[in-house]
Amino acid sequence: VEDYVCHMQVPSTSFAAEFAGGHYSFCSAQCRERFLANPRLYVGFPGHKAPAQEGKKIIKRRRLLLSAPFDAIQAEQVKRALLEMMGIHEILIEGDKIEIQYDLIQVTAGQIADKLALIGADLGGGWKDRLKLDFINYLEECEIGNLEIHRDKYCH
Repeated sequence: VEDYVCHMQVPSTSFAAEFAGGHYSFCSAQCRERFLANPRLYVGFPGHKAPAQEGKKIIKRRRLLLSAPFDAIQAEQVKRALLEMMGIHEILIEGDKIEIQYDLIQVTAGQIADKLALIGADLGGGWKDRLKLDFINYLEECEIGNLEIHRDKYCH
């Protein structure tokens, strides 16, 4: 069968998952994770093709404010490591800010967070915990912002 994420041919039992009554198989745990994080990006809705089926990209931009800036060597290590990931388009690091541009069809925010934790462990000096905390803080800020938008939209 075809892996819905990377389109490789795989055995029907390979990294199997169920979604909306359908059986799906994947080449790897990473493709399975991508699919399960956002299955409608790959299979669409009844009567509507998915963005992945139409060859579209879903470009996202995530900005992080670090608790401390990277030095030049650390910044280059982080940038290089993130760019190794499939779906990462651009990394900008300036002082205590990181901006990551990625295709949601090819990589999830969770996979980026996991990669940041690995990078932080490689950097040492407490970076693993700091990067994880900075990522969590980003998510909380977005959720608070979304709540404020929805409150304003529906309460006025």
